[in-house]
Amino acid sequence: MSFLIDSSIMVTSQVLFFGFGWLFFMRKLFKDYEVRQYVVQVIFSVTFAFSCTMFELIIFEILGVLNSSSRYFHWKLDLCVILLILVFMVPFYIGYFVVSNIRLLHRQKLLFACVLWLTFMYFFWKLGDPFPILSPKHGILSIEQLISRVGVIGVTLMALLSGFGAVNCPYTYMSYFLRNVTDADILALERRLLQTMDMIISKKKRIAVAHRTMFQRGEVHNKPTGFWGMIKSVTTSVSGSENLSLIQQEVDALEELSRQLFLETADLHATKERIEYSKTFQGKYFNVLGYFFSIYCVWKIFMATINIVFDRVGKTDPVTRGIEITVNYLGIQFDVKFWSQHISFILVGIIIVTSIRGLLITLTKFFYAISSSKSSNVIVLLLAQIMGMYFVSSVLLIRMSMPLEYRTIITEVLGELQFNFYHRWFDVIFLVSALSSILFLYLAHKQAPEKHMA
Repeated sequence: MSFLIDSSIMVTSQVLFFGFGWLFFMRKLFKDYEVRQYVVQVIFSVTFAFSCTMFELIIFEILGVLNSSSRYFHWKLDLCVILLILVFMVPFYIGYFVVSNIRLLHRQKLLFACVLWLTFMYFFWKLGDPFPILSPKHGILSIEQLISRVGVIGVTLMALLSGFGAVNCPYTYMSYFLRNVTDADILALERRLLQTMDMIISKKKRIAVAHRTMFQRGEVHNKPTGFWGMIKSVTTSVSGSENLSLIQQEVDALEELSRQLFLETADLHATKERIEYSKTFQGKYFNVLGYFFSIYCVWKIFMATINIVFDRVGKTDPVTRGIEITVNYLGIQFDVKFWSQHISFILVGIIIVTSIRGLLITLTKFFYAISSSKSSNVIVLLLAQIMGMYFVSSVLLIRMSMPLEYRTIITEVLGELQFNFYHRWFDVIFLVSALSSILFLYLAHKQAPEKHMA
């Protein structure tokens, strides 16, 4: 009876997660597209639902909600479904919709979709060869084989996003990095833009007048043909001194300049708005938050470097370790086990909420940047693939943030994976991503004032 009640709770939550994924698909991703593939919408929503269910099971594990055997069953079911989607279903449909956009392959699109899926499976399987991710005793058809490979891709994506986010967040929030932009700077750039537009209009008028003169003289209808005619049309002067080819080249150069000036003007306006926003209460709050994240970024880079150099992986979760150090330092009586459970619940909850929110925002921006009416279905499926791998990898890494007694069932469900490898791999990719982001943002910040002064 308790199993049926537990299952009804899980099914209800999965339906709610599915509905949220469906609304996100309709209201955010595909709100500007009339043509929607029903199967794409279902796959995206199902992937989102089962991804969130894994996080829900982590919370239930800490709080002790549901019977332990029920949690174990739903862990296994959830992982089997998410792996079936990520390894078999989504890659096949990506290949199917890619082939569908190629007219020459329309008649045999199912066959070519299968070929693309087999190609994906070959490279997906070979991906596990260079990494020490599995115990040798696992068979080729075991669930650990799939999780280990999905984990490598997902942890790499997480580390790349985390490294960039840890650097970009303080750079975005802190007013220290804002350029000093005045109304005079904006007016001067707008004046240059207007002058450039006037020059473009003037030169286009000259071209139009020259064409009209040629038409009135009958040179358009009696235009010489062939190679020598082309040479003559380029080199001949019209109306005494007008060279249409040269003027057109000047117009093209001025139009390119006008585009650059327009982008720079929009950038200055955005910077000016950020300066005004930084003076508000909310702006000051985010400025303080930026300093906190900058300290966190430095600490995270330092700890990643230490972990890599000394080949170190933490055995105790950060909350329990932090409480133990504080209690020993202050010499007070404190129930470490009780409070570490509650604080771990809050910490894991914050990690889960921010991970889901941050990933959905990133996916939305990415989709708007590169999608089109033909490629939108393929891109949504790619985003579903990234989302599923990201969340599976989050479970691998969140495990270390939980007290030891709560890791047991996750370890049993995921199998005998080399968890320490994933944490070291995350540190390596995070460090590379963070340092590359620092270099990129430094160069961008340094060149921006020089560009506007030119």
